[in-house]
Amino acid sequence: IIADDSEGHDLSLFCVPKHYEEDLDSVIIPNGLIKDRTERLARDIVRDMGGQHIVALCVLKGGYKFFADLMDYIKTLNQNSDKSVPLTVDFIRLKSYSNDQSTNCVKVIGGDELSALTGKNVLIVEDIVETGKTMETLLNLLNECHPKMVKVVSLLVKRTPRSSGYRPDYIGFEVPDKFLVGYALDYNEYFRDLSVSVCPVEWGSYAITLYADRLLASHWFPRTKSI
Repeated sequence: IIADDSEGHDLSLFCVPKHYEEDLDSVIIPNGLIKDRTERLARDIVRDMGGQHIVALCVLKGGYKFFADLMDYIKTLNQNSDKSVPLTVDFIRLKSYSNDQSTNCVKVIGGDELSALTGKNVLIVEDIVETGKTMETLLNLLNECHPKMVKVVSLLVKRTPRSSGYRPDYIGFEVPDKFLVGYALDYNEYFRDLSVSVCPVEWGSYAITLYADRLLASHWFPRTKSI
């Protein structure tokens, strides 16, 4: 759980692209923490779902970094443990944002292909669950296709009074009610170039998540100027 009043880590401890230096202030979730937490999630999934053929369904675009890391950890566990998870992968896109505002309309791209999941064990891999309404929409669509089992893993879950009460089966981090970008989360497609993202911290400021070239990181930084 990342506390609402977390001050994070000093920016000087991290390598930051020069064109973002004036926008950043501190790091909230360092790279190593994301790595370790993702590995633990992989272990929990193999423990619970091992021995069954799983279709890992990545929610694009924001989920692709977390999805890739999680699949790598599961593959490593498959090679080095007695209990393994046979895997195939599939992809879907959901859109519920206009600019930085969540909308009541959830657009599903690729929904016609969900019928291929009938009778399958499905693991949905998501980057962030906010109100929960988007995931509930996807789960309702999946249930119409009668999968055998559905589990959801999300790297981030937002603490927000707007929550529908939905909670994924597996959670990486519980985070404050701020708009987050980075680690493949975007702001109108911006910040995907280095997996960096923004979130309002207070009036006139933002938090940012950073992905370094050689290190996967989810870092939030209060911003000092507007984008």
